[in-house]
Amino acid sequence: MNNKVLVTSALPYANGPIHLGHLVEYIQTDIWVRFLKMMGRDAIYICADDAHGTAIEIKANAEGISPEKLIAGFQEEHYRDFLKFHIEFDFYGSTHCDENRKWAETLYNALKDGGHVVSKEIEQTYCATCGRFLPDRYIKGSCPNCKAEDQYGDQCEMCNSTYNPTDLKDAKCTICESAPTRKKSTHDFVRLGDFSGMLEEWINAPGHVSEGVKKFVGQWLKDGLKDWDIMRDSPYFGFPVPGHKDKFFYVWLDAPIGYISNSERWCEKNNRDVEKDYWRNPDTEIYHFIGKDIIYFHTLFWPAMLKAAGLNMPNAVYVHGFLTVEGKKMSKSRGTFITASTYAENLDPQYLRYFYASKLGDNLDDIDFSFKDFENRVNAELVNKIANLASRSISFVSKRFAGKLSTLDEAGKELINKALAVKDKVAGYYQDRNFAAAVEQVCRAADSANLYFQESAPWALIKEDPEAAKRVCTAAINASRILAIYLQPVVPVYAASIRAMLNEGEAQYRWSALETLLEDCEIERFTRLVEKVEEKNVKQMVEASIVKEDKKEVVMEVPALEETIDFSKFMQVDIRAARIAEAEVVADSRKLLKLTLDLGSLGKKTVFAGIKKSFPEPGKLVGKTVAMVANLEPRKMKFGMSEGMVLAAGKDDEHLSLLELDASVPLGQRIT
Repeated sequence: MNNKVLVTSALPYANGPIHLGHLVEYIQTDIWVRFLKMMGRDAIYICADDAHGTAIEIKANAEGISPEKLIAGFQEEHYRDFLKFHIEFDFYGSTHCDENRKWAETLYNALKDGGHVVSKEIEQTYCATCGRFLPDRYIKGSCPNCKAEDQYGDQCEMCNSTYNPTDLKDAKCTICESAPTRKKSTHDFVRLGDFSGMLEEWINAPGHVSEGVKKFVGQWLKDGLKDWDIMRDSPYFGFPVPGHKDKFFYVWLDAPIGYISNSERWCEKNNRDVEKDYWRNPDTEIYHFIGKDIIYFHTLFWPAMLKAAGLNMPNAVYVHGFLTVEGKKMSKSRGTFITASTYAENLDPQYLRYFYASKLGDNLDDIDFSFKDFENRVNAELVNKIANLASRSISFVSKRFAGKLSTLDEAGKELINKALAVKDKVAGYYQDRNFAAAVEQVCRAADSANLYFQESAPWALIKEDPEAAKRVCTAAINASRILAIYLQPVVPVYAASIRAMLNEGEAQYRWSALETLLEDCEIERFTRLVEKVEEKNVKQMVEASIVKEDKKEVVMEVPALEETIDFSKFMQVDIRAARIAEAEVVADSRKLLKLTLDLGSLGKKTVFAGIKKSFPEPGKLVGKTVAMVANLEPRKMKFGMSEGMVLAAGKDDEHLSLLELDASVPLGQRIT
């Protein structure tokens, strides 16, 4: 079996923030890829910003910046938000790159050479007020099929029928709300009907799509596939079509090609060949995760393009449902249109990963984010059931047995065997993307382990038989380890915290290492794992998300000046040049990074700095020479002793810049 697996999520559009609805898909995909890697599969997770189209061009014009600057800003913002939720891409790029231009032209030429492209003079909707043709997303009206109002110009959200923008009834331009006229232009079309037989065969092959998706696509195939317009007229932000003046590739042609181009960019960095190893290798597996609103493009257009170019078609397209909040569509006025950054400012991102996993099955069902359900489920299961077992047993051993484990007795072995008995079942659920069932199995195993610990009562047993109490804790800790490995794809930071306390490396947390036992060994001091979800934090998140209809100018309160100090006191601050030797995330903290600072002949110091939001990839800080307050009184924190401070400034926690020094400054030198 070829071990290579390429996995993608749909590309987020580079004209707005990531929100909780988006995160369903990226968390779902990340969980699955993490599981594959735990199973020893050579899997890569590729994604990118979808960076072309009329919406990008219009937004950039409105903001008075170039489209390139607009998409670069959103790409950085999107990637930063994904990191907050522990989404681990192997490569995150953009569709606006030379590789994507090359592949777009390659697939276009393959379609032309195969006789699948035809030129047609068409009549399009045109806004005389705006002076532009209106693509499907910039015209709204009533569906020509079911008469539903407020529908876009490509597909009806109510009846799922597809049509041309000119078919809409009572149409209006979404930019200026003028009634559009019509204007002629010549475009290239892909004769999608040429691929009907192949697509029907691919759709109906086992495992390619779910039964629910087959029904969607089957109806489109039955109705007959229409020719697909792959051109757009200027003004447009995208790749120009070779041999055509003022014509550009439609964004939906080059967007999925981003899967190929950005996997090529990863291959360039990792000594792989994108064609031989992935897109022309018949043994490589390719999987796409998408939402049900873009089924048409990924199950018809995309496979047809791949087939024409002789490239691998996906092994499967996995489709999830939408997210509702409190049973309704997300709403800015109700505070339920919640961005990723707003959530992360108020709640632990791990909690959302756990909640989504507990809801996600292998179907098209929508997920509802009920605040009370979220609070109850996370607190009852992750905090009070799973983490509580680890907290009680590890802290007990730390305090009462100096961190030393014993061996397992028969009762302990029985507990471990019971926890391990479901490993194949849990693995099967992960493989099938039935995360809700996997989480349920883990919770049942946690129930058994908690019952064992409670009935064994090591806090009472220690008075009569300390060794027996130690054996009980040893069994509970081993059970907690198994639960952490089971949940590692879902809550990787929690699993890493358990791993660190048990003195284990990443290799010990692969699926194959589940049966490893920890006996007669030492563990680290206990540190807190998780905190309860507080209702006040949920309310703060909602309040921060509310957008008032009549927004008034907000005048920021500027704090009064602090009490003046004598200049001699200021001179007592001892600022030294230090090089960042190590930088790592503090797992239990939302703000802190742990920095090891090298002061040359003065030795090294540890500083816990509240700069995590500004530097989500702490490894990039290593090697920088910075200014450090070296004579600050050491401060004992729950994570360790902080022995100083690095100097940084910025408008808020997400926009800090370190005071960097020239690398030639001697380490330990006083800075004046």
